[in-house]
Amino acid sequence: MEASKNGAGTATQGAGQTAGGLRGRMRDIVAGLTLASMNIPQVLGYTRIAAMPAVTGLYTVLLPLVAFACFGASRHLVVAADSATAAIFSSALGRMAPPGSPHYMALVSMVALLSAGFLLVARLFRLGFLADFLSRTVLVGFMAGVGIQVALAMTRDMLGIVTTAHNPLLQLAQTLAHLPQANVPSVMLSLCVVGLIMAGDRLAPRAPLALVTVVAAIVASMTLGLSRYGIETIGPIESGLPHLRVPDVSWNDMLALLPVSTSCVFVIIAQSAATSRAFALRFHDPMNDNADILGLSAANAVAGLSGTFTVNGSPTQTAMAVRAGARSQVAQLTFAAVTLFVLLFLTAPLHYLPRCVLASIVFTVAVGMIDLRAMRAIRRESPGEFGLALVTAAAVVGVGVEQGIFLAIALSLFRHVRHSYEPHTMVLRYDPHSGLLEPDSVAAGQQTAPGLIVYRFCADLFYANSARFVGDVRLLLEHPPVPVVCLVIDASAITDVDFSAASDLRDLFTALKQHGVSVIFGRVSPYLRADMDRHRITPIVGAGNIHAQLHTAIAAAKAIMHPHHD
Repeated sequence: MEASKNGAGTATQGAGQTAGGLRGRMRDIVAGLTLASMNIPQVLGYTRIAAMPAVTGLYTVLLPLVAFACFGASRHLVVAADSATAAIFSSALGRMAPPGSPHYMALVSMVALLSAGFLLVARLFRLGFLADFLSRTVLVGFMAGVGIQVALAMTRDMLGIVTTAHNPLLQLAQTLAHLPQANVPSVMLSLCVVGLIMAGDRLAPRAPLALVTVVAAIVASMTLGLSRYGIETIGPIESGLPHLRVPDVSWNDMLALLPVSTSCVFVIIAQSAATSRAFALRFHDPMNDNADILGLSAANAVAGLSGTFTVNGSPTQTAMAVRAGARSQVAQLTFAAVTLFVLLFLTAPLHYLPRCVLASIVFTVAVGMIDLRAMRAIRRESPGEFGLALVTAAAVVGVGVEQGIFLAIALSLFRHVRHSYEPHTMVLRYDPHSGLLEPDSVAAGQQTAPGLIVYRFCADLFYANSARFVGDVRLLLEHPPVPVVCLVIDASAITDVDFSAASDLRDLFTALKQHGVSVIFGRVSPYLRADMDRHRITPIVGAGNIHAQLHTAIAAAKAIMHPHHD
């Protein structure tokens, strides 16, 4: 009887799990339909940044989506066309071939294939940790700079004018110079689209406003003949599936594409990892950056072979998918199925879509990349890091996206090195009220107790900051009120000593020993002790003067200072 009850309970539980799984799949399918309605107009708009035919935007959400769903680990990341990588290769390749030409399109696809190769190498060498070298601060600044650059680039289509410059600031200057030639109907239509989408994002964030806008613009263009008023349309879009082939690019061109592909890979790894981590933490999902890199490699490989451009983990599209209810890659596969249907049956109406409408949609996406809330939070909590974010954004806008991403990495590393180069240092002194050790500033003659100095250095010791350590110790020994007998070093923050720093420490401790000052280490970790042994610091200090706790080190110092104290 009991066994039958247990069997019935197990069957009920299994049925509940099956029903829950079906509900989850249905929810993801509905989310995929919603995602397609919002993002198909966006990927068409990204082709304007990439200077590629509009149909290639649809190709980015066909095979690449399926490839990442098969090989990637993230349950939420949407891999598709992205404004950051599109801006990187379009600004560089525009100087190698006329945008939109067959040669240009072959170069663009080869960038995707090279990026796939670099990503595969990154996966083989488990380089997912590289994403950690882009701090969140400079990433916010970088994305803001890209948003400003893309917004400036879209204004020319919104105004119905032509510019030839590649630099965003020169584009702005040419746009302002040609402002009297702006097409008034295009301007009015662009203002309406931008106003509708921005208002809709506030009032109805889940509504497919981009799709509604595109459909309405196509209907208006077909029935009213908007091209008669000077409003340019995107023109014919090739229907059917993409043709798989290796792009025809010369060896010299391929070598010239290596820096561009490297820049794209850095952005892909950093942006995709940051996005997938953010949503994995929100839903308590496991993270596997290296598996995601393999998925991104596969996605870019099929992108290059299918004649489209580099794809990336998109923060905006991933956020849209999650907001629509997606909880697995089933939603992305549904998105790809919808794209397949559009390619087979619905490309003809897209011929009438006004360019200014697409530019306006991308303009709103670009403005959304400027995270003012995050910038204000950075400024409030860390003005110095806010300055780094602004410098990164200015470099992206003034110099270029490719240079901006390298500057962002350099600034991230510089900030870390600067903190290690100028660490916090202090003397620990007894508080007269509590009797506990409290930090105080390093100054000449500063002592913890008569004849005793407890000094804390808050960083690992390496070639660039060892002079700071030596200088602090020498400063503390200047003009002491009572001759210093013992120097206790609180090594709680020191886990590593390099060759150059060890040489400086040996010279310092030898000089102190000759002047009758005993050096004692407290809170020494096993890692630091191994370095002290290897670099021959232990024989100079004495093995008995190296302690795992600070209180035993201070007790040993007091025993040296008061040998007959009972």
